[in-house]
Amino acid sequence: MRLTHFGHSCVLVELDGAKILFDPGNFSHGFEGITGLDAILITHQHPDHADPERLPALVEANPGAGLYADPQTTALLGEAWTAVYPGDVFNVGEVQVTGTGGTHAVIHPEVPLIDNTAYLLGDAESPAKLMHPGDSLFVPEQKVDVLAIPAAAPWLKISESIDYLRAVHPRVAVPIHQGVVAREARGIYYGRLTEMGPGGTELRVLPEESSVEVS
Repeated sequence: MRLTHFGHSCVLVELDGAKILFDPGNFSHGFEGITGLDAILITHQHPDHADPERLPALVEANPGAGLYADPQTTALLGEAWTAVYPGDVFNVGEVQVTGTGGTHAVIHPEVPLIDNTAYLLGDAESPAKLMHPGDSLFVPEQKVDVLAIPAAAPWLKISESIDYLRAVHPRVAVPIHQGVVAREARGIYYGRLTEMGPGGTELRVLPEESSVEVS
C-alpha cells in the first residue's frame, strides 16, 4: 500500500494495482493534476471534503474513474455518481470497498445531521486494510490495519480522538483532517495521539504531497 496525503482529508491510496482518491476538498492541495485514477470516493458533502470548484476538473481528467459518495452528496453531484450506503460492497479493480458508518459526527445538537459514508478498502480475507472514516468516529466490526484518523475538527475533542484510536486499535494510524489547525500547533495533537494511543499502534504523520509506502 502506498499513501499520498494532499492535506486535510484528501488521501490517495494505491493498493493492489488500484488508485483511489478520497475527499478532494478545498483545504487540500496538489491533487489537481492527478490522472489515471480508478475511483474517487467522497465521504460527505462539506466543501473541505468535496471542493465544488476543483472537483469537476478532476473528474474530467479521470474519465475512467468510478465516482462514489454518500447518498446526499450523490444527489447533489448528479447521476454520474453512485451512492454508497452502509453495508454496500463493491470492487474497484482488485480492491474490495465496503461502505460503513452512515452519519456525520454531531457538530452541535442544533445543526442537522448529514450523511457520512466511511470506507474500508481491502479484499475478502482482509476487508479493512485501510479505513477512511470521513467526519465520523465510527468503529467497524472489522479489524482495521491502517486508520486515517481525524486529528482535529470543530466537532472533535482530542479526548474523543484518543478514545477512537483506542477503540479501533489499528496497526498504523495516519492523521488527517488537520487543515483546521495551524502547522505549528499540530504537534500538540500528534503528541497526544502518540502518547495516549493504544500499545502496538504506530502513529505515522505523512509528508504532504509525497508518496509513502505503508507496510
